Amino acid sequence: MPLTIQHDDLLPGRNFIGGQWREAQEGRRFDVTDPATDAVFATVPDSGALDAAAALEAAHAAFASWRAVPAKQRAQILRRWNDLVLAHQDDLGRLISREQGKPLAEGRGEVAYASSYVDWFAGEATRANGDVIPAPVPGRRMFALKEPVGVVAAITPWNFPAAMIARKIAPALAAGCTVVCKPAEDTPLTSLALVRLAEMAGVPSGVLNIVTASRQRAAEVVDVWLDDPRVRKISFTGSTPVGKHLARRSADTLKKLSLELGGNAPFIVFDDADLDAAVDGLMVAKFRNGGQTCVCPNRVFVHSAVHDTFVDKLAARVSALKVGPASDEASQVGPMINARAVEKIERHVNDAVERGAQVVVGGQRLASMGSNYFAPTLLVGVDSSMACSMEETFGPVAPVTRFDDAADVIRAANGTPFGLAAYFYTRDVRRVWRLADALECGLVGINEGALAAEAAPFGGVKESGYGREGSVHGLDEYVHLKYLCQGQV
Repeated sequence: MPLTIQHDDLLPGRNFIGGQWREAQEGRRFDVTDPATDAVFATVPDSGALDAAAALEAAHAAFASWRAVPAKQRAQILRRWNDLVLAHQDDLGRLISREQGKPLAEGRGEVAYASSYVDWFAGEATRANGDVIPAPVPGRRMFALKEPVGVVAAITPWNFPAAMIARKIAPALAAGCTVVCKPAEDTPLTSLALVRLAEMAGVPSGVLNIVTASRQRAAEVVDVWLDDPRVRKISFTGSTPVGKHLARRSADTLKKLSLELGGNAPFIVFDDADLDAAVDGLMVAKFRNGGQTCVCPNRVFVHSAVHDTFVDKLAARVSALKVGPASDEASQVGPMINARAVEKIERHVNDAVERGAQVVVGGQRLASMGSNYFAPTLLVGVDSSMACSMEETFGPVAPVTRFDDAADVIRAANGTPFGLAAYFYTRDVRRVWRLADALECGLVGINEGALAAEAAPFGGVKESGYGREGSVHGLDEYVHLKYLCQGQV
């Protein structure tokens, strides 16, 4: 049975611009499909430059009044939004699972995760404190104030359609910014539903605007925002090539940027590790959302002394994973988002096998289930020449590489242009701090596979981008500092 929701008002099916739900000005729409079946189950506006410009006009017009709303009132609106998100958790979870494919338990869990960011930044709205600076000479008073940057353009990915919207929009609104948003073309319905709840919570007209667009017209929408100097901030989660394009295009108007881009996370298991805990951590980090996460371990390094034991334990767990559609509550791994994703996974597995890797578990499409299913896979004998070591697979494939020397594995872990997340398991306290210092990344899991939390700064280094989301630092991405100097005191 397909997943259905109880509250049809969560499916407005239109753009939200200037406090009104509107069709695209050129009247186009595009299909939303269920990745479990490839069946079309909804349509949304296929927006273009005219719609993007209208959204920007509305956000720009609303900025002066929204920034003047006291922080406490902005916080109250965010808390009402959060209450509504939690009240509709089951419907939102079903909607996520229907359009994105992740198991229903994960869909519901993502709603709670999204809620945590709205709640967090409701609190941070009232803590955007500045500084009183000791004056170097008599007769002066010196201050540094935090002010909202202005209109923010948020561009969100398909793998966490609720959490990424919340992680960008909540701090923007908390800081006093207004927002234009384009959700991913594969998962627009969840984003529209969250904006509908924000409207119900009392977000004023023009403060939050969202336009949907197909893959073919996405650049047309975003280019309007990149070229207009009234957009002062871009927040993007997605691929490194697109992030680089946004950075180049933003240079002409010197926009502030937050870019959370690709990853190639190492997962290192030392010979003194608690192997059962390491397997548990890898299962959580690797197979959540079918491996379609930016912090997903993409390279698994296991010390030779424990390699075979670890692989045996991991193989048993991977073999036991239940693959199926989100409509089956027992499913642990759902379909991939689309055919392109499956083709990439298959290419990586075939390349590894052709270069000498061995398949322990899985390794093939599950065509009998549908066109977007791929079996959870465990590979051994993987080396750095293989595509799965150099590129982000973004699928349920765990490629294992042996190592013997700590210095060698650190070099291998850092031997990538990316630097988002890294994980390692060891009982040696001295090694913990040596590795934590040596790994070139923004997030480190030490004997832990679940990293993200609203109170923690999320973001990468190198070609994984810059800027941080969440935590006390997340609000700073949406403000700038103004220095005041008063003389003749």
